Amino acid sequence: MTQEGPLILVVEDEAALRRFLRAALTSHGFRLEEAETGAAALRSLTTHPPDLVILDLGLPDVDGIALTRDIRGWSAVPIVVVSARGREDDKVAALDAGADDYVTKPFGVAELLARIRVALRHARSATALEADDAPLAVGPIRIDPDRHRVTVAEREVRLTPTEYRLLWLLAKNAGKVLTHRQILREVWGPEHASDTHYVRVHMAELRKKIEVDPAHPRWLVTEPAVGYRLREGGA
Repeated sequence: MTQEGPLILVVEDEAALRRFLRAALTSHGFRLEEAETGAAALRSLTTHPPDLVILDLGLPDVDGIALTRDIRGWSAVPIVVVSARGREDDKVAALDAGADDYVTKPFGVAELLARIRVALRHARSATALEADDAPLAVGPIRIDPDRHRVTVAEREVRLTPTEYRLLWLLAKNAGKVLTHRQILREVWGPEHASDTHYVRVHMAELRKKIEVDPAHPRWLVTEPAVGYRLREGGA
């Protein structure tokens, strides 16, 4: 088996599940690093930066949502949460903290592999955007793909990879209404066509970073029961 595949950091304190993931992922060409605690995960992230993180929320030394938020403060690595917590509130909290996807235990190998492929593809797409597209300006919002930099009225804002993709999609279609389904297909992939809470959570976070008054947004506009649009600069 080749050892040239993407490197995945598995952050999981249950030894049996780590063994299961090791067998499943290495047999499909992935390389693995493992960590049993949040502290060990942070060390591994800095010494052997992975291409993707699989993260359990129930770690012995830190809550996985807090760890996700910590990682997002300085890294854009894709994070796929794998957790026994199946409530929508838990999923929303993880996405809110910066996770790219959420898989509920128990899960099938095929499902997890599909989520991993999507997250890695999105990460590559973000890199391609930076290489191929010219800067965009909509009202006070400036997006510089070459530097993966977003400013609002000359104030730099730090976005997660998913927030960046969402803003870029809206900016490329400024003035147009994008439906929930269109946004989900373009930002998360067709397999997430019914996960409307993904859009809601990330749009709320994006408004906090972009809008002067997130409760009364001027630029990131909701079209009730339809979707969202980014208001054009002259509006």
